[in-house]
Order: sequence, then C-alpha cells, then structure tokens
Amino acid sequence: QVQLVESGGGLVQPGGSLRLSCAASGSLFSIGSMAWYRQAPGKQREFVARVWNDGKTNHIDAVKGRFTISRDNAKNTVYLQMNSLEPEDTAVYYCQVRNRVDVRVEYWGQGTQVTVSS
Repeated sequence: QVQLVESGGGLVQPGGSLRLSCAASGSLFSIGSMAWYRQAPGKQREFVARVWNDGKTNHIDAVKGRFTISRDNAKNTVYLQMNSLEPEDTAVYYCQVRNRVDVRVEYWGQGTQVTVSS
C-alpha cells in the first residue's frame, strides 16, 4: 500500500502563491503517475493536473499558465506550484497516485486546505 501526505496549504491573498507538496511512502514500486485534484465547497472533486513517470504533464485550462505540477522521483514527491491565485482556486487539494501496473488502483492523501481571500 502507498501512503500520501500533503503539505503547503494555507491562507493567501489574491495574486499570491503557494507550493503544495505530497510525499509518498510504502509500496513505492507501485507508484505510477501522480496528480492533484481539488474540491471546492459545494462542488464535486475536480481534476487539476497530472504528471507521468517520464515528466510529461497535463493541466486543466482553468490553471494553465498559473499552476505547474512536477515530481521528484528520488524523493517520491509530487509538487503543485500555484501562482496568481484567485478566490476561485479556494478548495481542499488532494494528492492522488495511480498504481504503476493497474491504473484502476488509486491512492489518495487526506487533503490540504487552500484559501484565497482578501
């Protein structure tokens, strides 16, 4: 089993920046792609960005040019650099890791709160 621990959330002013981290431990041979999702109040969980083992990335249009996902395979850690934050970015951000062999097997962190407000 893989365990995920997120950190880096907090309260920030509009236009500010935060860097989220998610460290994986456990059955590390099972780690495939890594991703960030978010869930705003009253809304369903939303995919934000994914990074594959080879470093290729995908970001949703709402965050392109502002957020950047990356990973450090040596540290088994995925990051989300968030710049130019907007109130609409307020949500609980969740780290997700897919099983290397079976993408149907997913691991989730407990989430970290990001609040963008003046």
